[in-house]
Amino acid sequence: MSAGQGSRKARMLLTGGGGLVGRNIQEHPRAADWEILAPRSAALDLTDAAAVDAYIARHQPDLVVHAAGRVGGIQANMANPVAFLDENTAIGRNIIMGAHRGGVRKFLNLASTCIYPRAAENPLREEMVLTGTLEPTNEGYAIAKILALRLCEYIRREDESAQYKTLIPCNLYGAHDKFDPKHSHLLPAIIHKVHQAQKTGEQTVEIWGDGTARREFMYAADLADAVLRAAADMESLPDSMNIGLGQDHSINDYYATVAEVIGWHGNFSHDLSKPVGMKQKLCATDRQDHWGWQAPTSLRDGIAQTYRHYLESGYA
Repeated sequence: MSAGQGSRKARMLLTGGGGLVGRNIQEHPRAADWEILAPRSAALDLTDAAAVDAYIARHQPDLVVHAAGRVGGIQANMANPVAFLDENTAIGRNIIMGAHRGGVRKFLNLASTCIYPRAAENPLREEMVLTGTLEPTNEGYAIAKILALRLCEYIRREDESAQYKTLIPCNLYGAHDKFDPKHSHLLPAIIHKVHQAQKTGEQTVEIWGDGTARREFMYAADLADAVLRAAADMESLPDSMNIGLGQDHSINDYYATVAEVIGWHGNFSHDLSKPVGMKQKLCATDRQDHWGWQAPTSLRDGIAQTYRHYLESGYA
């Protein structure tokens, strides 16, 4: 379905346009179907409800895609729980209610698998939200994301014609990721470690824990593909839906695949004293499968493209 409406392209307001997800959305071929407004925080402070209302009234978007938020790793979440709860709650509430008050009929909210209970049985199903205790290390962020999801559901409950819906992506990696070891997530951190070993001639790379913990990582451009397909056909989308692969890999598998892509032929050691987190975190994809979408990029191809970005961006 074409995003166009009449003689002009439909207008999308994209929050978080400078982040991993936002930049991949803007670079996707289907982005050309839209007039995309992606104001940075200097142009639109999402924690300021009046500013959000005024921006929406001025630009009158046909759809909002909400990908913004204060994000960080375990250490940042544990050190600043007030900010992670307060800022993300304000951001989510302001953009959702601002769109609703401003007459925007279509809203695509992006959540995170951290909204699932820490002890939930895998695979994680959408109906498990609020059925158990959250992971303590990022509880504030998760509560804010649950609030945004529920707010969209409540708006639909009061007005079924309002297409306010939520995608729940699994872990992501790809172009525009953070490769600085102090701030990076698992896959970019592995790419950096193995590249440095290749560059310096190191024969051993250390893995935290025994490497058997399993994780589901999707190439960020694939999430962008799902977002833009949903944006063009919001009516067919469930109220909330996981976006994932339906399969996962061990930490050891990710290290081995990165080493193969980079061409490093050393050995791995395991530091069993280091924390490893949850043993598994895998999304159920029943709703996604019924919707008729699956991620097109293989793990090896995704890592190869991310490594190319790493080299071209000067991180190496």
